[in-house]
Amino acid sequence: MHKPNKPATQGDVAKTAGVSTATVSRVINTPDSVRMPVRKKVLNAINELQYVADAAARALASKRSRCIGAVIPTLANAIFADGIESFETQLNEAGLSLMLASSSYDAQNELAQVRTLIERGVDAIMLVGLERDVSIYALLLQREIPYVLTWAYNKHCCHPCVGFDNYAAAKLIPSHLVGLGHHKFAAISGITKGNDRALARLKGMKNSLTEHGITLADEAIIQCNYTIEEGRAACRALLNSDQPPTAILCSNDVLATGALLECQACGIEVPRQVSIAGFDDLPISANLTPSLTTVHIPFKLMGQKAAQYLIDRLAGNKPDPRQELDVELRLRNSTGAPLIAKLG
Repeated sequence: MHKPNKPATQGDVAKTAGVSTATVSRVINTPDSVRMPVRKKVLNAINELQYVADAAARALASKRSRCIGAVIPTLANAIFADGIESFETQLNEAGLSLMLASSSYDAQNELAQVRTLIERGVDAIMLVGLERDVSIYALLLQREIPYVLTWAYNKHCCHPCVGFDNYAAAKLIPSHLVGLGHHKFAAISGITKGNDRALARLKGMKNSLTEHGITLADEAIIQCNYTIEEGRAACRALLNSDQPPTAILCSNDVLATGALLECQACGIEVPRQVSIAGFDDLPISANLTPSLTTVHIPFKLMGQKAAQYLIDRLAGNKPDPRQELDVELRLRNSTGAPLIAKLG
């Protein structure tokens, strides 16, 4: 076998493109600062020579890794997919890359992942939710690493956040269903321990019903993992209880999908016999039969704005540290008036 050619250097790229090494460096690090004709010549040379920039050398020279870290609760839940994809796309457009980690909804694991990202030299970090081990903030502030919290918003939050008010959003569907005539409610919630978003949504559901004079009893609430299988099991238990509900509130669309499938498997008509509502508005939700009533969250916009916040911070700017996004109630075919109200 022949020994492969030595990797091309920036000098090789500069010679092939007929420019200086400084111009090659600008094309790689700040492409917008180079005129398009020159940029194309350099990019063509990079492709021709299969040049790959030495990230370690770049980081040493600029004191920047051009890599952004993100820690999300899990890689197994579709609710994070669109937001993270949009976040990464926005970073890529600014010449930054993403290093992703998951915490498994464990506070100490999140702390360990943040430590690892800092050790890897990330320039900034995105986190999910408002509550965590305060040691994380101490680490970030000590090293002057910009960060932003996502998937949640509180106007009184002392940390930069880009997201939505989970509590307020969760109050929308109960109010609508009460208006349709429902009085017998149950809830399938994500596990609230270590998850401030799930806790806020459950509180929003309960308090919305309380405001209408309806108590959501503890036995009518089941907390479980965000899977279709656990959503089905929770729905089965609620339907077999002494006081079966006419409306089931789910804290995300994965659980609501499980509840809908369980009703169909048991021959229970939705929404004629039971109304089911979700939260998040996943792409599948509008395509279920019946389509799922849910709360639409602008995940893509959230990811874009969170990335832009960090990009602006790294550029030395001072963007708005608290950005609230609007949510929207999406009424579809999985909810309707209860059978008793229809017969009455």
